[in-house]
Amino acid sequence: MSATQIIFWFLSALALVSALMVLLSKNPVHSVLWLVAVFFAISGHYILLNAQFLAIVNLIVYAGAIMVLFLFVIMLMNLNKDMEPQKNMWMKLAGAISGGCLLMILVSLVRQATEIGGKVAEMKTGNIGLIGNLGKVLFNEYVVPFEISSVLFLSAMVGAIVIGKKD
Repeated sequence: MSATQIIFWFLSALALVSALMVLLSKNPVHSVLWLVAVFFAISGHYILLNAQFLAIVNLIVYAGAIMVLFLFVIMLMNLNKDMEPQKNMWMKLAGAISGGCLLMILVSLVRQATEIGGKVAEMKTGNIGLIGNLGKVLFNEYVVPFEISSVLFLSAMVGAIVIGKKD
């Protein structure tokens, strides 16, 4: 096994274990932290596929901004055990059945993909996901839409400040 295969399997195991811990954690704050670990593992996969821009955006946007927002919301909600509604046995049974159906679909998709023997993504080849190439396309071919979106974001920020400002 090569080093990239070892890294791939390590990141896959980390992503799967962290995703399971998101579901199995009793504390919602711990679930959010496990979700951050999932995002780091996914970013590692992006790097293996030579898509550094997607990896950095995934870390900055999802692991950074969105997860901090989730943490603030969870901490502001002040979740207590006595406020949590008890789930009906039928709801638990329906959840188990639907989860089993989803597992069967995923297993059949994996079997079908291995039977077809489709094209496998090659790691560290090509230059499609590199930031330099994306910047050249963005600032040469799409400069006008880029500038229009920047003006829209600026006006949205000013609007949010005006709305949030106290009299």
